[in-house]
Amino acid sequence: MKYIIILGDGMSDQTEIEHGGLTPLMAAQIPNIDKLAKMGRSGLLKTIPERLHPGSEVANLAVLGYDVEAVFEGRGVIEAASIGVQLEPGDLAMRCNLICVNGEKIKNHSAGHIPTLEAIELIKYLNEELGSDVVKFYPGVSYRHLLVIKGGNKSLNCIPPHDVPGTSIVDVLPSASNESGEETAKLILDLIHKSQKLLKCHPVNLKRKLDGKDMANSIWPWSPGYKPAMKTLKEMFGIKSGAVISAVDLIQGIGVYAGLDVIKVEGATGLYDTNYEGKAKAAIDALKTHDFVYLHIEASDEAGHEGDYDLKLKTIEYLDSRIVKYLVDEIAKMDEPVSIAVLPDHPTPWKLKTHTRDAVPFLIWYPGIQPDDVCCYDEISARKGNYGVLESHQFMQELLRK
Repeated sequence: MKYIIILGDGMSDQTEIEHGGLTPLMAAQIPNIDKLAKMGRSGLLKTIPERLHPGSEVANLAVLGYDVEAVFEGRGVIEAASIGVQLEPGDLAMRCNLICVNGEKIKNHSAGHIPTLEAIELIKYLNEELGSDVVKFYPGVSYRHLLVIKGGNKSLNCIPPHDVPGTSIVDVLPSASNESGEETAKLILDLIHKSQKLLKCHPVNLKRKLDGKDMANSIWPWSPGYKPAMKTLKEMFGIKSGAVISAVDLIQGIGVYAGLDVIKVEGATGLYDTNYEGKAKAAIDALKTHDFVYLHIEASDEAGHEGDYDLKLKTIEYLDSRIVKYLVDEIAKMDEPVSIAVLPDHPTPWKLKTHTRDAVPFLIWYPGIQPDDVCCYDEISARKGNYGVLESHQFMQELLRK
């Protein structure tokens, strides 16, 4: 048996009075995913431990079967692995967003989804101006970058910028969580203030302003941690070979620590305009040479953060028609049976524009499975599934039937 997890990041939502009480997932036309739900079994999965923030890094580690509270060391260290930055003992790694600040408020977490080439120019400039033997900036993709502080202390209070759009920046700045983190917190605040002075005059931002685009006029470091001690999926579950396909550094970094081959797809953007067909084909190719494939689609999460119901619905329908249909058709032609799972990592309700810790709907299908009574895939229908409500570590055990 081979295995593929199709993960629609942030795909689930919360019901409300608007749109007839239908979440984007409930309103979307997804005949191929619904067919898998009808042929397979469904349930709900808790991906966020009570003591941890409902971030994608936490949720995706949970989906892959990790004891997140034991291995989690922040988002920055995971993305460091993705972009090939080798962390030394004592290196503090932090995710470093380029954000847009309008007046005194955070306008958005992504600087208007700044293109990667423009962002790289800005991050390299910041490293030239602010980098030192202690501080290093490393470019990533779009607004997602890395800050490494040698000898930094992770005793910090840091708020993800996508959680606080519209908030006054002074109310959510990083701070020390105890006395040991005060020096590092002071350094980070200094870097933020200096970045704002430098970035507002950079030619990239002056052109963006002239073109009516959001400026990348501040950095925002968050999710601090040190290099984690993680077992590979081979060590945990006996998976001989695996691959991860994602446009997001974070997911690629998790794949590196999990011992998965990282497969990059040309035109994969992490947004609604990503190369769906390319990712689907890459997944089938990977299944021919690997026992396990983790296919991650970011688009629904970004639509949720933008507060766009219609766009989120569209991304879910794209996942169904442009990825799931192709995968199901191609898997049917394969000699070896393949188990298929579909789920999000966490909800990203479009109305809240941020992640929540609610349990997410999931389905599992494989040849010969005894189906339950669920006939379609959404947040409400999955409650009736035979799997019931699983804790995070139980999902991979069910998928692999360990």
